[in-house]
Amino acid sequence: MNTRVIDQNERAQMERFSVRLSLANDRDVGLAESGAIRPEDVRRTQVDGIVDTGAAHLVLPEKVVKQLGLPEAGAVKVRYADQRSGKRQRVSHVLLEILGRESVFTAIVEPKRDTALIGAIVLEELDLVVDCTQQVLHPRDPDWIISEIE
Repeated sequence: MNTRVIDQNERAQMERFSVRLSLANDRDVGLAESGAIRPEDVRRTQVDGIVDTGAAHLVLPEKVVKQLGLPEAGAVKVRYADQRSGKRQRVSHVLLEILGRESVFTAIVEPKRDTALIGAIVLEELDLVVDCTQQVLHPRDPDWIISEIE
């Protein structure tokens, strides 16, 4: 039997892969639904996002946050994988859609990022399962978001 040991760097690469996601300003969506603005005036964009099973939250590039006009929601302390730490702004009303599933999130703003970072909270909320071997996401159930309750 041929067994290969996977080192820490290789494991980290397997746990991170790219997906395409749609983002919108949820406040704009509400205004469009009420007729206050035209649907085509809703600020939307599509971006590449890195699925990272070691991250917790949604992180967005600052340029995307500005493009969508997302409102500030305070500051948070962040800790990076290399153990550096800092403070970053949070924004709210982020409507995120992946694989036909959507929800509204807060996000951490990262000035120097070019891609979004999709952490465990997003994956749990949308009930998406990570297949690290194939480097894909798929719904746990194709028809329903399943919510675990007691």
